Amino acid sequence: MGKFCEVCEKGLMTGHNVSHSNRKSSRTWAPNVQQLRVVVGGRPLRINVCTRCMRTMRKNGMMLDAVAPTAEPVAEEA
Repeated sequence: MGKFCEVCEKGLMTGHNVSHSNRKSSRTWAPNVQQLRVVVGGRPLRINVCTRCMRTMRKNGMMLDAVAPTAEPVAEEA
């Protein structure tokens, strides 16, 4: 799974670690990307989505199922 969100196109960011003596070394920051099963047009699709987009999709009432075996499926409350 790549570190790339297919919804908002968020990806790796680069920068520097800066030591106390102000020496710089390269580093990267990766978004928290999860594989998610989303129902689109009555058909389930697997997409890589960052957790911020997952939260927004859940808030807007989209049907979601986490693909990871440790994650629990989203339950609708009546």
